[in-house]
Amino acid sequence: MKTYSLFTIIILCIAILFVDVLAFYWLQSITQLIISDLLRTSIYVLFWTFTLGLISSILVLKLRLDGLNPMRKHSLISSLYGLTVSSFIPKLIFVVIITILYFTNHFFSETESLIFVPLIGLLSGFLPFFVILYGIFKSLYHFKIHSHTLRFTNIPTSFNGLRIVQISDIHIGSFNYRYHILDRAIKKINSLQADYIFITGDLVNNYAWELHGWDKVFNKLKAKKGKYSILGNHDYGDYSEWNSPEEKKENLEVIKQFYHSIDFKLLMNEANIITDENNEKIAVVGVENWGKPPFKQYGDLQKSLKEVKMIPFKILLSHDPTHWIEEVANKTDISLTLSGHTHGMQAAFQYKNFQWSPIKFKYKHWAGLYQQGKQYLYVNRGLGWLGFPGRLGMRPEITLIEIHN
Repeated sequence: MKTYSLFTIIILCIAILFVDVLAFYWLQSITQLIISDLLRTSIYVLFWTFTLGLISSILVLKLRLDGLNPMRKHSLISSLYGLTVSSFIPKLIFVVIITILYFTNHFFSETESLIFVPLIGLLSGFLPFFVILYGIFKSLYHFKIHSHTLRFTNIPTSFNGLRIVQISDIHIGSFNYRYHILDRAIKKINSLQADYIFITGDLVNNYAWELHGWDKVFNKLKAKKGKYSILGNHDYGDYSEWNSPEEKKENLEVIKQFYHSIDFKLLMNEANIITDENNEKIAVVGVENWGKPPFKQYGDLQKSLKEVKMIPFKILLSHDPTHWIEEVANKTDISLTLSGHTHGMQAAFQYKNFQWSPIKFKYKHWAGLYQQGKQYLYVNRGLGWLGFPGRLGMRPEITLIEIHN
């Protein structure tokens, strides 16, 4: 998880305090409708106790961060992240809405201004608060299967009906060794009876020790013909401080070995040719992480394709979807690319075929299926989470793709 400077944390605390002062100012216009002085005072005390407690906790955690156990550190940071978001965002919306209403109160009579404006403002704060709580306590592990049927003219006849399951961005450290939660996802995956299972990166948050005990869970994954994986940007340990380059390298080697222990073929800028009983062939290509700065470009696509250029149907595993538009689409004959990385920002509005998220301003391809000519990209929304411990309109995803000719 990214570490922020003390200056950034102080700015955050000032922003929280500023919004809360404004929220408290408008809150008083609502509490004036309460007859009981004791109840009104109790609300004020609770309001400021929570605000000052949250700010103090953020500052204390920052000052004591380096001395904490890494798992304990992640748990505390995620909890405070959730509390901050669930408090700050609703109050900010409340302040904005009720300010607009009061400064446009010529649309209301005096009686309406005293009653309806405060109540509308209060609702504007409570509604997003409950939505965020739902995202934290309900949606976070409410795994959803997204099924797609794709047709390709160059898929060998004997591979017609090929069933692929993709999972991505598991971020296993965020599960905090709650093995039973991932068990639920694995049962869903196994029920799909996949020919192949692909993991497209970010198995961990940063450290190999996050994987302790998880081999027993991942070994339950069943695929009829094979399981493949690649690395994501978080798997390299680039966001952590290491005592030496050797320590960082050892961390990566343990992650690689874990994939071997759960019977996944880890593709490191290489390809694997799959031959069926009729001697027809397809290729699974896997590149290391390739992204635009500040993300590093470990991936070498040309090296990966060197041995499979003559294979007509290729599936590429590439963690970051920006790689598709930069080096794959209209530049290669790769039929299908599978990516992850974005998590769909863990927040989006989706209705039928329409979806929108602020992440679209950073990533052109951020969730779901995209097509350019005869080439397809699928961006998995992620199975786990990082940072904010919730998902708002962006449930964790298991992807099923069935391929036909």
